[in-house]
Amino acid sequence: MNSEPSPQPLVQVDHLKVYFPILGGILRRKIGEVKAVDDVSFTVNRGQTVGLVGESGSGKTTVGRAIIRLTEPTAGVISYEGKPISKLSAGAFRPYRKKIQVIFQDPYNSLNPRLSIFEIIGEALEIHFPQMSRADRRERVAGLLDKVGLKRDHLDRYPHEFSGGQRQRVGIARALAVNPEFIVCDEPVSALDVSVQAQIVNLLQDLQEELGLTYLFIAHDLAVVEHISDFVLVMNAGKIVEAATAEAIYANPQHEYTRKLLSAVPTL
Repeated sequence: MNSEPSPQPLVQVDHLKVYFPILGGILRRKIGEVKAVDDVSFTVNRGQTVGLVGESGSGKTTVGRAIIRLTEPTAGVISYEGKPISKLSAGAFRPYRKKIQVIFQDPYNSLNPRLSIFEIIGEALEIHFPQMSRADRRERVAGLLDKVGLKRDHLDRYPHEFSGGQRQRVGIARALAVNPEFIVCDEPVSALDVSVQAQIVNLLQDLQEELGLTYLFIAHDLAVVEHISDFVLVMNAGKIVEAATAEAIYANPQHEYTRKLLSAVPTL
């Protein structure tokens, strides 16, 4: 009898804490701290989508920022393929920047308005593949636009010429440029219309299947998270209050906060 291969952990977060100081007085001395993330642990297995859901201020975005090293942890360990990466120097972490990418929440502010679409997506190729010629970069970026449902003749246009959904597709193409394995999706649909949200979520699922991607999908909307996630973490006030499969979270929520989030999900 053949048994299923056991899932392989790709990202492991152990006892992560991110505290921000509260400064006060004329000398701006530390008078307290905000525990944005307070002893959070979870695993994301290869090929899986883990949803991280909670209201604004719950700490979920800070977790994502800590993984991609935009925010330094106060304590705890983040590991990638079993290797601790949270304390690496900038130089030592650089190889992981190809493996770990991010799709930001706001497609309006996350794209530099002064750069063309080719320059925005091609920037990472220039950094990580300096040997690649400009012509090869253009061909790679054009192929990425195809992959995310945009046209090749969009290469030399600028962000202001696109709708919010199209800009988010540019953001996805930028994340894919360096062939990552793991993508932190930081509320990638919350700034979009509901009809466009569905298109972007479906695109992310198609790309995951095609490219073997692994996602941490951060959102405040449990309906979106249920649709895309294999496993769901519910976060409140810096802590994970519930962790279960998407089906279990919906069928039988255990925590009062999860039930509150579910009651806020609109029904058609």
